[in-house]
Amino acid sequence: MSAHLAPVWQSTSRGIWRELVAALAACLLASLVLLLLFGARSAEASSRIKDIADFEGVRDNMLVGYGLVVGLKGTGDTLSKSPFTQQSLIGMLERLGVNTRDNAASLDTDNVAAVMVTATLPPFSRQGTRIDVSVSALGDASDLLGGMLLVTPLLGADGEIYAVAQGSVATASVTATGNAQSLTKGVPTSGRIANGAIVERELGFELANLESVKISLRNPDFTTARRVAQAINGALGGSVARPIDQATVMMMVPTDYRAGVVGLITDIEQLAVRPDQIAKVVIDEESGIIVMGENVRISTVAIAQGNLTIRITETPQVSQPNALSTTGTTVTVPRTQIDVDEQEKRRLTVLGSGVSLQELVNGLNALGIGPRDMITILQSIKAAGALQAEIQVR
Repeated sequence: MSAHLAPVWQSTSRGIWRELVAALAACLLASLVLLLLFGARSAEASSRIKDIADFEGVRDNMLVGYGLVVGLKGTGDTLSKSPFTQQSLIGMLERLGVNTRDNAASLDTDNVAAVMVTATLPPFSRQGTRIDVSVSALGDASDLLGGMLLVTPLLGADGEIYAVAQGSVATASVTATGNAQSLTKGVPTSGRIANGAIVERELGFELANLESVKISLRNPDFTTARRVAQAINGALGGSVARPIDQATVMMMVPTDYRAGVVGLITDIEQLAVRPDQIAKVVIDEESGIIVMGENVRISTVAIAQGNLTIRITETPQVSQPNALSTTGTTVTVPRTQIDVDEQEKRRLTVLGSGVSLQELVNGLNALGIGPRDMITILQSIKAAGALQAEIQVR
């Protein structure tokens, strides 16, 4: 190669390399963007097993009890109208050594209220653990604010005492009273005691000794149950999980986890699964709320919606005689105007087969349909066999 051609060749090579590097960088950037988009969509569509299922034995238990709230400022029960409050007050005083049974008729106080006490016992709660309790008036008490709940045993469904509650009742209500009007915000007859109960009995369940664990889906579905089993088997590298019905997946504890079931559940609950669901339309007729799942589809159907509105307006007129007339009388002449609105601008709309949820909503909105009319239309489409979804009316 001649000396005068060498600089030209070197310049051309550098240009080619720059173009190749730029093209490679553009390809890598495009691939990275696609991977990020795909990963974002996958993460959006998937959920952790801990968010869609519950594990056997890891559950709450409901507790309930009956007690008395004292120290109210004249807002308690009327003893003459609430005999259970009077009897409970007499019994409590007798246990404390005060005999009032002979003079029960003379008991006249409005500072005591009978209440129902409820609480939720979390799983694996130990003796001495404190839990929150809710207090609700049982009689005609008007306000529980500032009252003190006396010692109240809380029972489970088996009749055993699992906790004991006591403490000052706090309500999230505000009452303002004037000479002619009063205003109340919130519910003054229902309150809460933070850490108001102490656990006295533990539930006899040992998670570490299980040889198998049942996983219960919160939204039962055969497809979701199979996907959960497949995700577990793929993570543990064996056939340890299998769906036994649409709501339950049975998982055998591998030998490596026999002494650490908690570690097994910790590893399993973080697995991502894409849950499936049936096509369903949920309707609340009272509030007019409509919720439709993404799998809702309809067959080809024509929809028309219109209302006939008749408006009657009465504008009576008064006819009076002339000023110098001696025989004329004042007469009221009726005048009636009737208007009919047939809503002729609302036309027939055709929705094609297999339209998506967004297209269905857009088509109904194009008719100017409100939630109340939309409920009737969806029910009519279902009756015609064109709505491929289940309708659940609440």
